[in-house]
Amino acid sequence: MQTSPLFSLDFKDLGKGLLVSVGGAVIAAMETSVKAGTLTINWRFIGSVALAAGLAYLGKNFFTPAKTVTQAQ
Repeated sequence: MQTSPLFSLDFKDLGKGLLVSVGGAVIAAMETSVKAGTLTINWRFIGSVALAAGLAYLGKNFFTPAKTVTQAQ
């Protein structure tokens, strides 16, 4: 399977970026709740972490050249 070429993104990159965003936001929410000792939901903080994580992932993929990826057997 070929990854997206250098300086381009495809739908798989966007889907994986969304997963990274959600995962980063969940981990950030869990971290702040553990530090506070109670369930703390700060939507602005969670949103900024999700945006930063998603943009970082997409930026990494945008500047990575195409590769051929094979499945492990």
